[in-house]
Amino acid sequence: MTRPSIFKKTFLLSLILTAVTVAPATWGAPTVTPAPPAAGVYQPTAAESAAAMWSSRILARYHYHPVALDAALSQKILTRYFEELDPERLLFTQAEVQSWLTRQPSLDAQLPNGDVSTPFAIFALYLKRIDARMAYEQAQLKTNMDFTLDESFRPDREKENWADSEAALIPLWHARVKNDWLRLRLAGEKDAAIRTTLGKRYDHSLAWVKKTTSDDVFQIFMTAYTNTIEPHTDYFGPRVAEEFDLSMSLSLDGIGCTLQLRDDVVVIRDIVPGSPAALSGRLHVGDKIMGVGQGTSGPFTDIVGWRLDDVVAIVRGKKDSTVRLDILPVRAGPDGKHTTVALVRNKISIAEQSAKKSIIETGAGTTKRRIGVITLPAFYEDFQARQDGNKAYKSATRDVAALLAQLKQAKVDGVLIDLRNNGGGALDEAVNLTGLFIDKGPVVQQLDAEKKLDVSSDTNAGTVWDGPMGVLINRGSASASEIFAAAIQDYGRGLILGSTSFGKGTVQTVIPLDKFGDGPQPRMGELKMTIAQFFRINGGTTQLRGVEPDVRLLPSLDDDLLGESTYTNALPYTTVKPAPFVPAGNLKDLIGPLQQQHLARTKASKSYRFLEDELAAQTALRKANLMSLNEAVRRKERDTLLAHMKAAEQLSGVKAAADDGMQGDERSLSAELAADAAIKKAKDIVLTEAADVIADEAGMQAKRQPAGI
Repeated sequence: MTRPSIFKKTFLLSLILTAVTVAPATWGAPTVTPAPPAAGVYQPTAAESAAAMWSSRILARYHYHPVALDAALSQKILTRYFEELDPERLLFTQAEVQSWLTRQPSLDAQLPNGDVSTPFAIFALYLKRIDARMAYEQAQLKTNMDFTLDESFRPDREKENWADSEAALIPLWHARVKNDWLRLRLAGEKDAAIRTTLGKRYDHSLAWVKKTTSDDVFQIFMTAYTNTIEPHTDYFGPRVAEEFDLSMSLSLDGIGCTLQLRDDVVVIRDIVPGSPAALSGRLHVGDKIMGVGQGTSGPFTDIVGWRLDDVVAIVRGKKDSTVRLDILPVRAGPDGKHTTVALVRNKISIAEQSAKKSIIETGAGTTKRRIGVITLPAFYEDFQARQDGNKAYKSATRDVAALLAQLKQAKVDGVLIDLRNNGGGALDEAVNLTGLFIDKGPVVQQLDAEKKLDVSSDTNAGTVWDGPMGVLINRGSASASEIFAAAIQDYGRGLILGSTSFGKGTVQTVIPLDKFGDGPQPRMGELKMTIAQFFRINGGTTQLRGVEPDVRLLPSLDDDLLGESTYTNALPYTTVKPAPFVPAGNLKDLIGPLQQQHLARTKASKSYRFLEDELAAQTALRKANLMSLNEAVRRKERDTLLAHMKAAEQLSGVKAAADDGMQGDERSLSAELAADAAIKKAKDIVLTEAADVIADEAGMQAKRQPAGI
């Protein structure tokens, strides 16, 4: 998400508060106050009713593209809510969906008054259908499956119609069970073991649904509501809002463990080096956390069976406070002796999301070059630390500047910024990061709801890196990534490599809804709302069209499923006047020769051509969206796949794992970690080719330079 600076965020909020001050008296508390829910009943809280009310009023007036909450929009919201609950069309019927779409009173009458009873009533029906489906699936495990029949099923049903009747749902459920069974059978499992595995799987699925809270129901509905307005408008409940802030600041107060839920028990999956957990020397990957106590002597709370996010919430805490863990050590076995580990919480850096560097050596002899690679997963910035005046606040630009200095010292010939799957982040960071590579000048233009055009510029003279460079993007590169890549391209500063980016050309701000309520505690959450559209300095926009690479490399498997163009309610492509700027260079004459060298190199590369063929085959298989449930047919398909995997192993040097029919938590933790390690070890052929292109660019740039005297 692209987020404006703190100051712009505050300014927007002040405008809204001013408008509310002079609004009609009807802008008061919700007229519907929910009664306290009975045990086991899903019902919104008073704070959630207020959040729905304020969100509906703010969105209708202050969104960049305001849409009136009327009967037509109400139907669209409910349609999306049904799709959020049942994306595979396995639970509801067409008649049921239609009856709710036309029921009165509709959402346009309910939401402005804080009435969210309709989505909660629909969720009650959802639970009944889940119960029915899981009961049917468990019953099917007691039967004998016939895999000689010529049957098939569609793994992706998101574009299918709702079932005509409840009876029409049964064949869909049956096909799912049969496919689950067949996958395990092809992996060598016997029928008795399959019944046990699937029985536990379906039990866990039902238990997971039963752990849904009223807060979850409200979050699902509000996501459906806000996304119906516009794809990048969202609602963050209090806990989701906290997670968002943590993701942007890349730090939290805790003990430094990554946790995972396995069979209703929380297991330590990873330990952050230098964290309290690591420094204690008493915690290990695979240890089970059975209870949590606060302080040096507080009572333990048994957490077996808890949701993972609830466990995380009580393990985290304020810096310098103490938490005690009741641990069943992985080395002790299931009946081993428990130990108590007391840890003092500290500031933990989320290092895996920080910028990282590496060096790729290309060519040989006189063409040998070293290319510095900086991988940036997000445009992060610790907003709160910056607002508090902390001069050492965490930011992507600062980290990249430090890495560039190290690469310069290592005497690299060129730099490649890897923004693949970087979904964006802070707008200021995109501007500042661009400033590391250009002298100074405009970076991005923003058009607000009042059609006022604002230009964000790099005002710091000089560069941190002025040598050959490129930016690697893919369909997952969005928002702030596109701002940076577009500016580098427009200035002629570097090459854009990869595949077309996401196409998100909108700017969001986050509005704390508690500003409109009473009390100091966060209760209503936050509204992430689109407030502007950004434009390139050449006057174009990345909206819908994205950033086109100068040299096109292999796309991802699901590129056609991603991107702004896949949204039916995306804002249109438009243009504005170009901003005056002075190009930093002109690489257009290099693009043709670089493309030719790239094609020649990849044509001679067995691994690259294998990836191209594999991508085409996997894409065709996914688009066919039909799998046989005949065992003989599937075995033949599996044998073909195994042959492809063997060829891939020879090229990559990494053993690929065949489909074992298991879900993540059904495998052992050691097997899961080994699979993760194998993925990290695998050769990144696209990255290597991108580095080769930058090396070629460096060679061409060197020939451009006049001879010294």
